[in-house]
Amino acid sequence: MGNIFGHHFRVTTFGESHGPAVGAIVDGLPARLTINLADIQKDLDRRRPGQSLYASARQESDTVEILSGLTNQNMTNGSSLTMVIKNQGARSSDYVSLVDKFRPGHADYTYYKKYCLAPQPGGGRASGRETVGRVAAGAVARILLNYVTNGLLKVRAGALAIGPVMAYKTDFEFAETDPLRFLDPDGAQEAQGYVKKYMNWGDSVGATILVRAEGVPAGWGSPVFDKLEALLGGAYFSIGAVRAVEFGEGITLAKGLGSQANDPIGPKGPLEDRHGGVLGGISTGRPILARLFVRPTPSIKIPQKTVSLNGQEVEITIGGRHDPCLAPRLAPVAEAMTLLVLADCFLAPNSRVSQAVYP
Repeated sequence: MGNIFGHHFRVTTFGESHGPAVGAIVDGLPARLTINLADIQKDLDRRRPGQSLYASARQESDTVEILSGLTNQNMTNGSSLTMVIKNQGARSSDYVSLVDKFRPGHADYTYYKKYCLAPQPGGGRASGRETVGRVAAGAVARILLNYVTNGLLKVRAGALAIGPVMAYKTDFEFAETDPLRFLDPDGAQEAQGYVKKYMNWGDSVGATILVRAEGVPAGWGSPVFDKLEALLGGAYFSIGAVRAVEFGEGITLAKGLGSQANDPIGPKGPLEDRHGGVLGGISTGRPILARLFVRPTPSIKIPQKTVSLNGQEVEITIGGRHDPCLAPRLAPVAEAMTLLVLADCFLAPNSRVSQAVYP
């Protein structure tokens, strides 16, 4: 089971949905980097459940504890930074009726085929709860990148669409105040109404997440197999609900002409950003733009057909506490995965930029 992400900024996540705790171990941090617990907690709070009608009602404080890797002055000491977040709101009783049945849309069936394990409460390691560790590690990557770029590098994410309801403005500041993290103030009420409609029917809705990374210097990434968009794409696809990814105007470019697709280049680099901030697998200095297409939450209250462990056909209805739309809580995870990739690129030994500004 792959639990380690990255080559130079290495992250190991651990824990299960209904286990005692989840968390992350970060390796590769330089010594003497100041880590403020509040900065990590801020990102964890943005992902935390139970904050609105549009999120799982599971109550978790998601309070982070650091067990190793810091001096008494909150500076990294060059060793592994270990962060743990204790589970407080697990309610395994919600899954008693499902212990021998595969939930459609979940990893229960494939885990059984690979590991011979019956369905675990809340999905176990396959639960979205695992992403808590990613967000904690991403917050540490944000601290590192903020330091080495003097605050110029910023990664933000928000909902570009909730089901068919599109955002025609991209206001990230507004998105941080909106319960769905919708990017357009003018369409926020319509987006909420759409989710409420299907919530009342016991169903869930999908979303499109826009990720924007500004201030990424030109020269990060590498050609061939470790292209920057390949690394980012792999990171995004490691988020359970992401089913498609687009960079820049990717789908539109596939329908167009070369004369329409190429970004003109000036003395300071590309003048436009149709390719989403990456050419030849290397950052151009323009904003990196990615769209993540997120499937609806598979845990719904509408009856669904499935089979039990012994192959008997059955019908199930999933109770418990689940997100009617994953957008507001997945956006911080998308930010975290972007930050982890960028921190890894910065620390790469063959990075011209990292050799120039390494702390």
